[in-house]
Amino acid sequence: MRKDTRSSCPISLSLEIFGDRWTLLVLRDVIFADARHFRELLAGPERISSNVLADRLAALVEHGLLTKADDPSHKQKVTYSLTEQAIQLVPVFVQLNVWGIRHLPVTDVHTARAEVLAAGGPPVWDAFMDELREAHLGPHARQRPAPSGPTVAARMQAACAAALDRVDDSSPSLQDH
Repeated sequence: MRKDTRSSCPISLSLEIFGDRWTLLVLRDVIFADARHFRELLAGPERISSNVLADRLAALVEHGLLTKADDPSHKQKVTYSLTEQAIQLVPVFVQLNVWGIRHLPVTDVHTARAEVLAAGGPPVWDAFMDELREAHLGPHARQRPAPSGPTVAARMQAACAAALDRVDDSSPSLQDH
């Protein structure tokens, strides 16, 4: 944590960590896209530069939101994992999504995942956070037993796929011309 902070206000202190667009987008991609390696994060839709990504990853590790470990499958690869602090940001991301859906021109594909979380409310957020705990911290980190049925991640994936199918179905085909 920086020693030269100007205020002890929780919003001000939080902005010391999250006050740029890239930090939240990196966390979004780790949380929702399961991007765990530098190259996966670099390939995100916003096209972050490699030096900015390296800086944000280092800051997230320094602030305790991500951990970094050598990837056993490749000598020069590292794997980033969420910490409990980062996992607890899921409700914040849900609320940012809900606000964006309500007030900004987002597409159905981008809305689909958020709607699964928003419609399910806190119980679904808790289940998703447990899925993240299991994936990033290990099965011992779950706070409640895994429910039966599809995971929240699978339901979000299915909602995105269905939205993509609707977009494909509504696109004019070459046969229509």
